[in-house]
Amino acid sequence: MTSERTYEEHPFAQYVRILGKGKKGSRSLTLEEAECAMGMILDEQVEPEQLGAFLMLLRVKEETGEELAGFVKAVKHRIQAPEGMHADLDWSSYAGKRRHLPWFLLSIFLLAENKHRVFIHGASGHTADRIYTDDVLNDLGFSSATNWQAAKSQLEAQAFTFMPLAHINKKLDSLINLRPIMGLRSPVHSLARLINPLNAKTVLQGIFHPPYSQLHQDAGKLLAYDYLSVIKGEGGEIERNPDNELTARTVTKDGLYDEVWPALFARRHVKGTDLSASYLSKVWQGKENDEYGQAATTSTLALALKSLGTAKTQDEAIDLANTYWSNRNKTFI
Repeated sequence: MTSERTYEEHPFAQYVRILGKGKKGSRSLTLEEAECAMGMILDEQVEPEQLGAFLMLLRVKEETGEELAGFVKAVKHRIQAPEGMHADLDWSSYAGKRRHLPWFLLSIFLLAENKHRVFIHGASGHTADRIYTDDVLNDLGFSSATNWQAAKSQLEAQAFTFMPLAHINKKLDSLINLRPIMGLRSPVHSLARLINPLNAKTVLQGIFHPPYSQLHQDAGKLLAYDYLSVIKGEGGEIERNPDNELTARTVTKDGLYDEVWPALFARRHVKGTDLSASYLSKVWQGKENDEYGQAATTSTLALALKSLGTAKTQDEAIDLANTYWSNRNKTFI
């Protein structure tokens, strides 16, 4: 007589089932379910088949603000930043640039020169033919922080630091690097931008696809961030294209609102041909004049200054940004 086999269901199977139970039976995860599911993924308590199915079901369905907020909460519970470490501004950098240099780095240098502490986090290499922030910073002579103590020391010494996602949460970094294998982005690309490891009061977000701005705004509200602003950034980074009108979708304690920043030029600029870090240095040092690059730098800085509350109006923010640029230390890079 043959005994009948019994199989115990894997604990993570419930989350795959919620997302994949057909058109009528499936639904989105609640915030609490999303937090638990992502916690199991980060703690490596899921099978590879489950992980692939989960991420791609979310990709097809498209994640909700509740799901994204739950995922972020799970990550934040597993970040071990030192006590007392703080930043004024959280700056995520995950897209990489393709058509233009990362002019936003000059915006960050100007913020740091004027005592605004900026925590930058990001990842590189997950998409081909991109210029990534950590590579450019290294070319300019700045080292990435490979641990929390190094990040803390850099914030104290220079008022900014770049910490790769791999040194914040290795599992999350490995999930971002699944893109070449899956052939598609996953919710990880959105949630990484939102993790705000040091719980800075001001969070800026750059995205490439405008429909995702509402998702980031909704998640920021659920995460109770003091101030979060989402823009369609140049190349998906936190950088204004000064040739275009910009809408900043913002979350504050008082609610959600949109703010429009007008284009700075009537005609679009031709794409630059020199995408080297040395050219970025030359513009900073005043050895090269780049109308587009300077405008991208100062207009991105103006957005940051208004977000921080250092400037109250757009005009005040632009004037202050131009003052920062005029008074910069040209020997810094």
